Amino acid sequence: MAAAATISATPLAPSHAFASPKMLRSLPFLRRRLPSFAVAAVKQDAAVWNAAPVASIGAASADGSLFHLRVDLSDAADLASSFTAPGQYLLVRVPGEDGLKPAFMAIASPPGGGAFEFLVKAVPGATAEKLCGLRNGDVVELGAVMGKGFPIERVTPADAAETLLLFATGTGISPIRSLIEFGFAAKQRADVRLYYGARNLETMAYQERFAEWESSGLKIVPVLSRPGDGWKGEKGYVQRAFLEAKNIANPTSTGAVLCGQSQMIEEVTSALTADGVSQDKILKNF
Repeated sequence: MAAAATISATPLAPSHAFASPKMLRSLPFLRRRLPSFAVAAVKQDAAVWNAAPVASIGAASADGSLFHLRVDLSDAADLASSFTAPGQYLLVRVPGEDGLKPAFMAIASPPGGGAFEFLVKAVPGATAEKLCGLRNGDVVELGAVMGKGFPIERVTPADAAETLLLFATGTGISPIRSLIEFGFAAKQRADVRLYYGARNLETMAYQERFAEWESSGLKIVPVLSRPGDGWKGEKGYVQRAFLEAKNIANPTSTGAVLCGQSQMIEEVTSALTADGVSQDKILKNF
């Protein structure tokens, strides 16, 4: 995921290593002007953060490692409307936690609503842990929506990718959920599969949505790396499960959407391109 540029309230010092004599002669002038630049930067920085209340928060996994976070955007309509494509993301921070870096969060809900939903993993000592400890009515601050999202137009209309393969690991399911619920004409395609990897069922989010997703024309293939006793589904890693099944009828009419662990993305991409799937139809959100 691409890093976002954040405006700092502290102006950058001039780089003397690359300063020309003319620039150096102007430094006293610059020093006299810096206070006004700093004030402007503070105003700009304040403008990019949108305060919004937590509408709901609750466990998203049986083991308590993942949380659903829903943020009400009733008073931030411009921010809500700037979310136009599944796969977009933003920075989230908790007011008063200045010592913690804001967290990059993919928006898990589909575009078009009056709230943003996130799937948050409780990472100790990070902003994510603070988010998981919030209560209804607490305030968070959201940065601007970033990224172009998944370029779904590359596999549209449906006959451009009669086979569409989705791959997600861990919290990488967040933007994939956004895409599924936004819609991509799944029922008009011949073969739509989601390979979704997690450690076990206790760490797998959105299981309560699986029936709805499958009713939209999607086949879900859960892949567990450390399954419990009695698990009869796919075991190991997403890329292995896909490579064993593969079953691509027509590579020229196949597309893929990937989000999650980098090794999975690399190995699946290599396998798809080796089989003749166009790189242009392998979609990522960064």
